[in-house]
Amino acid sequence: MTIQAVIFDMDGVLIDSEPYWYQSGVELAREIGKNWTKSDHQSTVGLATEQWAGIMVERMALSLTIDAVIADMKQRMIAHYDEHLPVLPGALEAVHIAARNYKIGLASGSPVELIRHVIDSTHLNEVLKIVVHGDMVKRGKPAPDIYIEAARQLGVSPPECIGVEDSPNGIRALKAAGMKVLAVPSSYFPLPEDIRDMADVVLPSLELFSTRLIDSVK
Repeated sequence: MTIQAVIFDMDGVLIDSEPYWYQSGVELAREIGKNWTKSDHQSTVGLATEQWAGIMVERMALSLTIDAVIADMKQRMIAHYDEHLPVLPGALEAVHIAARNYKIGLASGSPVELIRHVIDSTHLNEVLKIVVHGDMVKRGKPAPDIYIEAARQLGVSPPECIGVEDSPNGIRALKAAGMKVLAVPSSYFPLPEDIRDMADVVLPSLELFSTRLIDSVK
């Protein structure tokens, strides 16, 4: 089936935010005498807001509420973004290339405030047709809900979509939605081989993104 739509994840795909998320978690933990490891962080990658905040509360046995953790992490992330927005090589160009040839959208588990901050700062709000954030659906990645909703809003069927993801949870969500997968693995968190095998295409960077590549996916 011909690809009609490209749906991008944000964290780890368009911006190199995972080090900031990890750093913010470490900072929060340190300030209250707790420990937040790289393995702890990896377990939260790609999840919806309440899911990753719940894991932080559970793993660190926090007295803070989930809402308090979310508010704290949002504040830390926006401060990091204001200092330096880590746009990944080729990411903005890839979105613009896709926008000229397909319906395009964004599907991210990040809090809506962070998504808006990023797309406004990069002017991607001017080209994205739709934006679906994790709080708009019942279940976060690896459930397919966010991608199914993105396809619905774009007016295409899931098999006509290809999603661009970096995380195991995101790739599982795309496969569960019945979409094609373009994986762009993070150098910080390499994909396990079984997850890489789920992808239809694997790129080391979005600098190699092209319409020819998308059109070659069947």
